[in-house]
Amino acid sequence: MNHSFKHFVGLMLFFVAIGMLLMLFISSKVGAIILIAILLILGYWCLICD
Repeated sequence: MNHSFKHFVGLMLFFVAIGMLLMLFISSKVGAIILIAILLILGYWCLICD
């Protein structure tokens, strides 16, 4: 595997774990859905923009 690809996968796994930790503290399903939507939009924006 390419070094940059390993770095990307490691970063992705790290932030998935951070998201799982955040979900432990958010009791509201609406709040969780809003957080998921915001993070998906930000992630998509970061991948598309140069």
